[in-house]
Amino acid sequence: MGFQRVAEIQEFEKIDKKLIELDDKKILLTKVEGNYYAISNKCPHMGGSLYKGTLQDGVITCPRHGAKYDAKTGKGLGKPKILFLEFKMEDDRSYPVKLEGGDILIDINAE
Repeated sequence: MGFQRVAEIQEFEKIDKKLIELDDKKILLTKVEGNYYAISNKCPHMGGSLYKGTLQDGVITCPRHGAKYDAKTGKGLGKPKILFLEFKMEDDRSYPVKLEGGDILIDINAE
């Protein structure tokens, strides 16, 4: 299917993240250092919504157990913890993003 329009650049004048629903996927679209990135909204640890987490300095933190991911790549940066227990960390899925005029497009079928 290729790239699909999901948002407008002007929407990010006052926000730094947006939850996108495209086909059957929920995607977290973020603006980091003036660029746009898309990763799966579902935390690989226990399925928490990354959109509900905090985005700071390009790192998104899952609100459930504190797992940290690079918002640009989806790479896991900090293991989830419950009390003193640490859990296995997996990377999150990322998607290609491109801009056309004032539109933001995502390709959810790219490998």
